[in-house]
Amino acid sequence: MKDIESEAGIRMLVDRFYEKVQKDERLGPVFNARIKNWDEHLPRMYRFWASLLFGTPGYRGNPFEKHLGLAINKKHFDRWLQLFENTLDENFKGKKAEEARQRARSIASIFMYKLKRFDAR
Repeated sequence: MKDIESEAGIRMLVDRFYEKVQKDERLGPVFNARIKNWDEHLPRMYRFWASLLFGTPGYRGNPFEKHLGLAINKKHFDRWLQLFENTLDENFKGKKAEEARQRARSIASIFMYKLKRFDAR
């Protein structure tokens, strides 16, 4: 099994991950209701992960802001992380794959923390 070595690897990771998300009984309804055009959304996710893993310029946006107003909680983040890590484990092994795993864990943790703060207002 190879590591995530290029943007092609990122596309594979993102595509396979979001295929699972769209079909998932917990995440699918939430994301499918928000994302009307997956063909438009996925390239943003390619740029997002390329910026995180390779420092590639091109991603602009506020990922947290996009999740405000969604009916999500810890169970959603746990499932998101489980699907992401499963996708990594099924397709990649190496330093970048582990970096992606750590970044995903960090994202989930930060988003959960921030959402709790917004809900408390």
